[in-house]
Amino acid sequence: MYIHNLDPILVDFGFMAIRWYSLAYIAGILLGWGFARKIINYRLNFTINLKDLDNLISWLIISIIIGGRLGYVLFYNLEFYINNFFDIFKIWEGGMSFHGALIGIVISTYFFANKYNLNNLVLLDIIACVAPIGLFFGRIANFINGELYGKPTEIFWSVIFPLVDNVPRHPSQLYEAILEGLIIFIFLNIIVFRKNYKIGTCSFLFLTLYALFRMFSEIFREPDVQVGYIFEHVSMGSFLSIIMLLIGVTLFIRLNKNEIK
Repeated sequence: MYIHNLDPILVDFGFMAIRWYSLAYIAGILLGWGFARKIINYRLNFTINLKDLDNLISWLIISIIIGGRLGYVLFYNLEFYINNFFDIFKIWEGGMSFHGALIGIVISTYFFANKYNLNNLVLLDIIACVAPIGLFFGRIANFINGELYGKPTEIFWSVIFPLVDNVPRHPSQLYEAILEGLIIFIFLNIIVFRKNYKIGTCSFLFLTLYALFRMFSEIFREPDVQVGYIFEHVSMGSFLSIIMLLIGVTLFIRLNKNEIK
């Protein structure tokens, strides 16, 4: 058993604080950017140059912030933000949704591909291969913050979050870091570096794998207090992941039938 005593703030200058959560975003973007360049250099059939990638990054950063925030507002706390509209802009207070960020990324990538005459699936494949880096650091930051904690348990690796209560709980943030971050990253990057790689495969596999791992992790994670379970034992995260899974499987099947090119 571990008693959580980690400080979300790395350095506090008084007028400004450097938080682990912010560093997680920065690390995810920079490392993902660097690894994306390696993928492009290896996969010659990925018709995108490094300058286009650099331009894409700025679009993705904006789409992650806007999509993630709006997703949280719409999916997880709509009533509160209807009554407190200007709090929507207080992103430093927390409240981001992965599924919202994903929608933002897909939309911005589509428009970026059209503007620069690029293959949309190529861009999404690259993003899918590097996104788990950000997911890994993001979930580690969630653990440091003591948020998105798990359900009570008696397992020996349980964690007590004193700011929540004195009950040993699943470190569900770490489960998600391993599953959604590390394992998906390894698997997709084995696939993308194969010689006979088919464009679109990693995009649709990411949707499928993330959805499956997220639904599994939700079994051990406490639902958001303001939402609870929307169906019996089905959290909002699980519900959104079910939709994501159906889309991912459908698109993957269509890709392998050569219905998507």
